[in-house]
Amino acid sequence: MKMASSSSSVLQHAINFRIQQQQLETTNNSNSSSSSSKGVISSLSWRRTLANNALPCSSSSSSSSARRHRIRRMTRCNAAATAEVVNLGPGTPVRPTSVLVVGATGTLGRQIVRRALDEGYDVRCLVRPRPAPADFLRDWGATVVNADLSKPETIPATLVGIHTVIDCATGRPEEPIKTVDWEGKVALIQCAKAMGIQKFIFYSIHNCDKHPEVPLMEIKYCTEKFLRDIGLNHIIIRLCGFMQGLIGQYAVPILEEKSVWGTDAPTRIAYMDTQDIARLTFIALRNENINGKLLTFAGPRAWTTQEVITLCERLAGQDANVTTVPVSILRLTRQLTRLFEWTNDVADRLAFSEVLTSDTIFSVAMAETYSLLGVDAKDIITLEKYLQDYFANILKKLKDIKAQSKQTDIYF
Repeated sequence: MKMASSSSSVLQHAINFRIQQQQLETTNNSNSSSSSSKGVISSLSWRRTLANNALPCSSSSSSSSARRHRIRRMTRCNAAATAEVVNLGPGTPVRPTSVLVVGATGTLGRQIVRRALDEGYDVRCLVRPRPAPADFLRDWGATVVNADLSKPETIPATLVGIHTVIDCATGRPEEPIKTVDWEGKVALIQCAKAMGIQKFIFYSIHNCDKHPEVPLMEIKYCTEKFLRDIGLNHIIIRLCGFMQGLIGQYAVPILEEKSVWGTDAPTRIAYMDTQDIARLTFIALRNENINGKLLTFAGPRAWTTQEVITLCERLAGQDANVTTVPVSILRLTRQLTRLFEWTNDVADRLAFSEVLTSDTIFSVAMAETYSLLGVDAKDIITLEKYLQDYFANILKKLKDIKAQSKQTDIYF
């Protein structure tokens, strides 16, 4: 009940912002704007309760048995949404090129910002207050505003004058998954609806509807459902994996002759370059026929962990010091961390071990998606090419550094 009250307060902030804008723009319509705001709170309310079960938004019938054997501690994402939430009347039209990128400093977010700026969009970035300011975003030409999804009252002001919201945000490793990825996203979507945002792009995870035992994947699926139910014009894009993440995980440790951690899992992932994801996103954004659709973006080929390590070894010209962690150890660790309240968040993240043991293939055939977007499959970078370019650039820089070092050596 406390959560419902907090959500209502946040939405009232959003509604007040919208009404104040309209009163400044069209004084004659101020009374009608004010009256139409009455009764909004109840229709925009959402409920969230803590339960000993899991998130009760239905996925597929095949996962019903899995849902009966959920982990004990999970969030029940039970959000009430209606298709006809609010109609505050017309205000000053915003430019279709005005976008807000949420999570702009992340691996995907920064590529979305770069692509948007390159294509002439007016980009505003929602960034959490931080010790090291995101000056690189300003240097690129974006506007940076400070807000925090874990503090929903900070959200409404960031949406003023925005046409499209692109949500790339996710919680930090040290905070509970539900804080940003569920509570924060629900507040963001509700505020976007209340303030008349024209389009909302949400990034989800491939196969999230098939793994209710994984908290983040279940929350992603629930958020998809909430976004559809609330009646906001949207595009949902499910992703398989980022090529950029492989650099720190495998490429750099191999070059530095450090340990590379891997698993014996058979899971295959079709990694994709975030630059390609950003390019396809804006093609989809401009295509009105894609509104309300669910798209999945996948790379040209699905790879196992061992295949990625072997590829990095070949391109680096040296063997990796591989430490293999059996998936069974990950599962046991997760069971142990569930025993203590202060390690439950770790357990939630280790839940991906459940996916690793399922022999899942995180990939889809992209021919239909490419046809829909008018994209040539040959223009999508492969993992081989991406890593080849990376290693070629790094090895060249290392050679240059060694050459310069020899030139500056002084002998006595």
